Amino acid sequence: MMPQPLIVGVGQSRIGRVPDRSTAQLQSDAVQSALADAGLALNDIDGLFTTPLRVEHWQAPAAVVANNLGLRPRYMSTVDLAGASGAAMVQQAVAAVAAGHCTTALCVAGQNLLSHRTRADAVKSMAESGSAHPQFEVPYGPVVPSLYALVAQRHMHQYGTTPEQLAEVAVAIRANAALNPAAHKRDPITVEDVLKSRVISTPLHVLDCAIVSDGAGALIVTTRDRARDLKQKPVHLLGAGVGVRHSHIGEAREPIVTGAVEAGRQAFGQAGLTPADVDVAELYDCFSITVLIELEDLGFCAKGEGGPFVMDGRVRRDGALPITTHGGLMSFGHPGVGGGLFHVLEAVRQVRGDAGERQIPGVEIALAHGNGGVMSVHCTLLLGQESRS
Repeated sequence: MMPQPLIVGVGQSRIGRVPDRSTAQLQSDAVQSALADAGLALNDIDGLFTTPLRVEHWQAPAAVVANNLGLRPRYMSTVDLAGASGAAMVQQAVAAVAAGHCTTALCVAGQNLLSHRTRADAVKSMAESGSAHPQFEVPYGPVVPSLYALVAQRHMHQYGTTPEQLAEVAVAIRANAALNPAAHKRDPITVEDVLKSRVISTPLHVLDCAIVSDGAGALIVTTRDRARDLKQKPVHLLGAGVGVRHSHIGEAREPIVTGAVEAGRQAFGQAGLTPADVDVAELYDCFSITVLIELEDLGFCAKGEGGPFVMDGRVRRDGALPITTHGGLMSFGHPGVGGGLFHVLEAVRQVRGDAGERQIPGVEIALAHGNGGVMSVHCTLLLGQESRS
């Protein structure tokens, strides 16, 4: 029988503006934090998963990270599904351990995105590095918020979604960040604050958008036998799925129905669960409209009902479906491609019951979802206290 992999450690570096740490140092900080959390040493690691950077070019990033950390893994991979990379790394690490390619796999991602360049430069570089189609979109100058604004405009036109509903997403997520001492942005905001903030690309205001941060996260997967001797209560990956319907938004046949449909269907089917079983949903939140569409496509509400669904406190921490409880990309921190890994770290903490002041009572099932490109590629993970296999 193949070993059943378990998540046994999570960690992160300082988040926000961290000018005194390089990308390699931020990643090392996160790795040391995860190792300490698990009760492991660096020489226990024989598998490595990481993501590309946006601040500098590392040829074969997995090899560079291995060298920086002093690792000689027998299995390694650089995972690039853009914002879905964080969740996809964990899915692939579990698969690698299950297949016997390695026994203890490390997932690590992050960079000094804020200190390395201005927010405007970071956003521009993300468009030029692939979010916008190089032939048919980049020549016209759209940046990432412009491309997501197209999605938001379509949703508003088709379903009557309002700016207030978009703003409620940002307010709920910021309220979670206010309870997270590690978060980059913690000052509470109101719907009125969001609507009065600077318009970036209609209908998206600056507070509807992810921030830009320095930071790194790390997660460790190992076998059930090894996990018995470690510090933390292990967390099981109950189900996982990926889905993609387009590469660039101009190619989407239907821009507000996404690969999250397939990713969620695979994950729930594999786990033998439904959306009603989820206690907390760590949804990728690069923009407020992203969260509404994920709620719909993952099956938490019907298509077009994402706007009404988030109102009346339903997605706040004391609501029926708490979302993105660490503060997400909009408030906790967004250091680029690896930012979605933080959603998985938070899902692990919620399942373990050690998320501190922001802990949701009685969490048994946590969903973590990543979105890459402009609503392009999606990865869904379902985490729980016990395997149902």
